[in-house]
Amino acid sequence: MSMMHIFKQLFNSTGNNALKAAINDGALLVDVRSAGEFDTGHIEGSLNIPLDQLSFQLHRLQKDKTIVVYCRSGNRSKAAKAILLQKGFINVVDGGSINNVYQLLTA
Repeated sequence: MSMMHIFKQLFNSTGNNALKAAINDGALLVDVRSAGEFDTGHIEGSLNIPLDQLSFQLHRLQKDKTIVVYCRSGNRSKAAKAILLQKGFINVVDGGSINNVYQLLTA
């Protein structure tokens, strides 16, 4: 097993553990994909705030609540987490892809 593979497994499992804990503690799930993508399928109970609207929709979120952001592949969720942290949100977890979050919810 390569060193890169070992590090990838360590970091992914740590990230998924934090994600799973946040979800189990009732985090708000925020889907940062477009409205069209959201309409084609999303995680039940999640809130859709497209990444390009996030800065203008902060009033829909509570700063004292844990927020999990997710998207299609993980790129937009990473950007969403950075935006939220910059705006003063402190409990933000990057869920990565919708598939990753869904798998943890159904595990």
